[in-house]
Amino acid sequence: MPKPSTKEQLLFEIDKEHKALEKFLASLTPELTNRPGAIASWSIKDVLAHLFAWEQIFLGWYSAGSHGETPHLPAEGYNWGQLDQLNQEIYEKYQHYTLEEVGEKFQASHRQILTAVEGMSDEELFIPGRYAWTRKNSLAAYVIPCTSEHYQWARREMRKGLKLGKN
Repeated sequence: MPKPSTKEQLLFEIDKEHKALEKFLASLTPELTNRPGAIASWSIKDVLAHLFAWEQIFLGWYSAGSHGETPHLPAEGYNWGQLDQLNQEIYEKYQHYTLEEVGEKFQASHRQILTAVEGMSDEELFIPGRYAWTRKNSLAAYVIPCTSEHYQWARREMRKGLKLGKN
């Protein structure tokens, strides 16, 4: 499917992929969600923590950019070539949270993302370079990988991990 080009399409994709992820998660037992191996050594709980952490990273970028600041991309102390290290830091930060705590943070973060995107105009989302920190990209080019594409990736990879884990 082509990438969204309107706020309405973007919100639809975020909602659709989030619901598909929730449906997948609802089919799992708590034991399964805490078992390592959903994606590499991560449990499904760890993957959910990864997802909400990246939503929060985006919200930090957006907040900084909205105040005329240039956020550190992808995060302070990291460059795009160090995503594995950043993701490991995220894993270590949340690995001791309970499934319930991660689930609450995941849902709260999703609501924050929806609220933020709903408050943006099509121009704000889709005009490349609207924010200096996005350079030649649109803001949506940062929203999509931190939301709908990330949910889709997580669901696909967790399915593969669970299938491998059953063999």
